[in-house]
Amino acid sequence: MLRGHRIVVSAITYSEMRFGATGPKASPRHVQLVDAFCERLDAVLPWDRAAVDATTEIKVALRLAGTPIGPNDTAIAGHAIAACAILVTNNVREFERVPGLVLEDWVR
Repeated sequence: MLRGHRIVVSAITYSEMRFGATGPKASPRHVQLVDAFCERLDAVLPWDRAAVDATTEIKVALRLAGTPIGPNDTAIAGHAIAACAILVTNNVREFERVPGLVLEDWVR
């Protein structure tokens, strides 16, 4: 996520990255890349009440629209909205369903 030209990640994203680096398919190179990325972060945003509330609103909106997304992606989107941050992702197809979420795809 970008927040005022700072690179921050949700605590949810940080957890996903760290867990992914421990899996049986995680190569030493993958672990190095995760470590290097995490060292460059300006902050890991704590999971707080505002993030929970925004996530709940998204869950309800997507359920009513019949277009739910995965629970971690919902939480990451809610966290970005609560933090007034831009979500940088190459998973635009999933996240574009979230009303009010500002996205950037740096892969395209």
